Amino acid sequence: MKPSDIRAMSEDQLKDQLIALKKEQFNLRFQRATGQLENTARMRQIRRDIARIQTIARQQPAQASA
Repeated sequence: MKPSDIRAMSEDQLKDQLIALKKEQFNLRFQRATGQLENTARMRQIRRDIARIQTIARQQPAQASA
């Protein structure tokens, strides 16, 4: 997910996307624990997307007031 795509989202869309990514991360953790995880790189992608969304969501109120 690109930062420009995330910045274009509304606050509600960011929250929905964050919830969806956290659910996917939870499912991937279970797959890894049971030995069913095939795409291990997806764990890293999800973790970074979550961090990216949280960072941009934190920056948006600061930009609006400045």
